[in-house]
Amino acid sequence: MDNPKTVADGARTPSLGALTFPLVLEHVSDMTTVDDPTLLKTMFYLWERLKLVVEPTGALGAAAAIEGTTSIRGARVGIVLSGGNVDLSQVAHWRET
Repeated sequence: MDNPKTVADGARTPSLGALTFPLVLEHVSDMTTVDDPTLLKTMFYLWERLKLVVEPTGALGAAAAIEGTTSIRGARVGIVLSGGNVDLSQVAHWRET
């Protein structure tokens, strides 16, 4: 199986590991996906408006919440934003997508 093609390099894996998979089965009740254009739009929003340097993988939760790919209306939600591990040489290319 090939790794998925995505700017979220921290999420590029064909499967979860032996430690992670049992934790997901036990504690995760729902999951969603976010495409690269949505992810990049959210990442740039966090950079430009909130002045938070967040890497693509670290912005996945925010992208899902902002774009409404997961139902959070009326819920109490915490979103972890992480990472400054961004290859800045790629930013101009990302802007074009």
